[in-house]
Amino acid sequence: MRVLLILVDGMRPDSFTDIQKAQEIIKKSSHTMEAKTVMPSVTLPCHMSLFHSVDPSRHGTTTNTYAPQVRPINGLCEVIKNNNKSSAFFYNWEELRDLTRPGSLTFSYFCRGGSIGYDRANQIITGAAIEYISEFYTDFTFLYLGDTDEVGHKYGWMSHEYISAVNRSWDEIDKIINSLTEDYTVIITADHGGHDRIHGTDLPEDMTIPLIIKGKDFKAGEKLENVSIKDIAPTVAKLLDIAPDKEWEGKSLF
Repeated sequence: MRVLLILVDGMRPDSFTDIQKAQEIIKKSSHTMEAKTVMPSVTLPCHMSLFHSVDPSRHGTTTNTYAPQVRPINGLCEVIKNNNKSSAFFYNWEELRDLTRPGSLTFSYFCRGGSIGYDRANQIITGAAIEYISEFYTDFTFLYLGDTDEVGHKYGWMSHEYISAVNRSWDEIDKIINSLTEDYTVIITADHGGHDRIHGTDLPEDMTIPLIIKGKDFKAGEKLENVSIKDIAPTVAKLLDIAPDKEWEGKSLF
């Protein structure tokens, strides 16, 4: 079993109800449009909580500037490495480099979205991910798509421009899913939502995220209940047949 985790930064659950590619994937997946992220609903704290399965108050990163952990917790990629399995990262927002400790990843590919534009960077890293995992067996692959958040801050969440960015992100999701072999489970989620041109509050628009899981252990069309972003790391660990870290707070979703 291999796992692909795709995170679309700032993608609200109500932003892709009219996107056919998204709805077709959802029909084949277990899913919820009511998963909860953590406070503050900001990109780096939310990612740290996803990968370390604890609240920001525990891992210590509460802004988009990484804070070294006072009482370090093994994150998902450290647990994977400690079990002699492999992880690969493909991302276009540089601050995500601090999600893993040095030496935890088998492969990492970074394309600076702020330099060439996040739309183009999304395309480049998706292509790189497709090429890499088709050539090298990788137990866990993380693909981060940053365009939606950038557009949300510029034009507003749920604006025409934002919905177009969400649509483009689903084009990349569809492209990589169609490249996979059958031994993959695919998880699609977001770190936070947004409202107006901001996020970071405890408003439902900021705190509610989608979680979509397509794979043999998850029934098509089944609704997932009481889901937190902290449940993703334990779910990936179980899919890879490894034990979660004892300090993780989330639960496996199967």
